Amino acid sequence: MASSHKMMDPLHLYSLVLGGTGVALGAYALLRRKPKSPDELERVRREWLNRIGRITDGTVIDVQEIPANGRSSSTMLIYKYDVAGVSYEASQDVTYLRQWINLQSCRLGLPTSVRYDPHNPGNSMVISENWMGLRQ
Repeated sequence: MASSHKMMDPLHLYSLVLGGTGVALGAYALLRRKPKSPDELERVRREWLNRIGRITDGTVIDVQEIPANGRSSSTMLIYKYDVAGVSYEASQDVTYLRQWINLQSCRLGLPTSVRYDPHNPGNSMVISENWMGLRQ
């Protein structure tokens, strides 16, 4: 009788380990965060720059429509600015911000304010949901 009891211990142990692993994997699948879409990441970046960004003067260089494969085209606002003697040229996708700006008035040489990250001046924007740098 003692020998059959010893045979059941490993079987019982394996079932507990498998059951615990299944519960852990199920909890992980339910609780893990969904990856953010590129549009959501861009919105978060704009919010962050709104909070911590410094402002400098810049100039609009161009507005371009860029066709996308299988999707609607993107509208890119291209601008330049200087921070601490270094010139930067950047672009911002303003496709989802069109209701706040008049793209026809965004011409070459239009003055703008640029909000940038003081720790990474290349990270910048000219418009967000809560801030407008374009001087129209």
